[in-house]
Amino acid sequence: MPRSLRKYMLAATAVTGLALAPLAVSHLNDKEVQQSYRQSWFTLVALNFGPMASTVKGEIPWNDDMMKGWANDLATLTTLNIMRGFGEGSDKGTTRAKPEIWQNKADFESKMNDLKTATAALQEATAGGDRKAIAEAVGAAGEACKACHDEYKSKDYLY
Repeated sequence: MPRSLRKYMLAATAVTGLALAPLAVSHLNDKEVQQSYRQSWFTLVALNFGPMASTVKGEIPWNDDMMKGWANDLATLTTLNIMRGFGEGSDKGTTRAKPEIWQNKADFESKMNDLKTATAALQEATAGGDRKAIAEAVGAAGEACKACHDEYKSKDYLY
């Protein structure tokens, strides 16, 4: 990659990170700790997965190092215990989470484990450097995300 493009990508990433950091923190609410925890987690997932999907679609220039970094961060995020954010009573308040999560918790946890598996495969694909394999792994991770969105995420945002 040409040096000027690398500088541009690093600068763009830094500016984007600084601009979006308040969004991750904006979910913090000491009255709804579990909701805040899971919303912040999902924001970080989106901020890492979104650029990967945009790269595969050709909307932003391909950068192997950035793809590896996003995949590594996604894999790390999925090692966190996100289920702490779905405890009893956290279905109320400021949330997009549908009640079906608490009614079908085993299925929801299974889908979250599928996401963990998909992000681990994505991390492995980016380490290999094969763009076709990476694109397929991005697609698989996206499908794992969509599986939860379809059943467990409300279209109506409550705040």
